[in-house]
Amino acid sequence: MSKVTDEELNVATWKIPSPLAIIGSSSQGEYNGMTASWITQINMDPLLIVVGIDNKSFTHKLMTKNDFFSINLFSSNYTKVFVKFSKPAVYSQGYLNKEPITLTQNKIPIFDNAIVWFELQKVNVEDLGTHSLYTGKVIDCKTIETEERVAYMGDTRMKYGGVPRGGH
Repeated sequence: MSKVTDEELNVATWKIPSPLAIIGSSSQGEYNGMTASWITQINMDPLLIVVGIDNKSFTHKLMTKNDFFSINLFSSNYTKVFVKFSKPAVYSQGYLNKEPITLTQNKIPIFDNAIVWFELQKVNVEDLGTHSLYTGKVIDCKTIETEERVAYMGDTRMKYGGVPRGGH
């Protein structure tokens, strides 16, 4: 059997269905939103969701310093938001990268245009190499739009996964 190439690994892993979300994070008056796609529920009681976060990212830095974060899901009809959060966000009162936000009691950004959001309390972090797996217990959530489908990687021209390339 031949060794699989990096390109084949990339193409194959890009086919794994992945919801897109903006991860909201904060620490000591700094706020960020970051596009993420490695997200899944892993437990029911307590309700736990995991998200993979790049160890070099500003979000990882903020999440390391805080016990709370958010996951914000958007409509498949509103995918332009994900490009806005592929780099560290600019915060101005009530906005991240000009997207309206509301801060929770724990000072975590929730995106007003999300159709579903979760606020989570960090319960575990595991450094896996290029990324860390953050496990969060759901402490609050809201579904604003029940009929719309959430955006997935396939709804955009974005690709993320496989093996490190370029800036990752």
